Amino acid sequence: MRIALFEPEIAGNVGAILRLGACMGVAVDLIEPMGFAWDDKRVRRTAMDYIDHVTIARHTGFDAFMRTAGSSRLILFTTKAAQSAYEFDYTADDILLFGKESAGVPLSVADACHARVRVPMRPEVRSLNVATSAALAVGEALRQTTALPR
Repeated sequence: MRIALFEPEIAGNVGAILRLGACMGVAVDLIEPMGFAWDDKRVRRTAMDYIDHVTIARHTGFDAFMRTAGSSRLILFTTKAAQSAYEFDYTADDILLFGKESAGVPLSVADACHARVRVPMRPEVRSLNVATSAALAVGEALRQTTALPR
């Protein structure tokens, strides 16, 4: 299983997701351009020494990323989806895709995905932080595939 971040804009969110990947044993793909310099100290400060325990792949764009996806399904997490992330059936090689903080993903990227799901939340609020969404999604996907770390 992998987490993919489409054009992430906030270094702290990427750092938190790298730490999540390290703790849960899930690789992280970063689809550029990013909204910050990769050597940004905020990424390392948030990820701390966990950054040394996660597999990170950087891609020059969505097409370059897709060339690495192989036969894995691309599951887009979006507030625009009708299906709950908790009612979706995950497989061990799924790639969980999260859009950029300010705008999600363009329609062309959404159309390239095998499925679109959402994290359920109260209707009077707009969205969760991307790192929080990723944690909920990875936890459920690993639980379903019996791959949660012990």
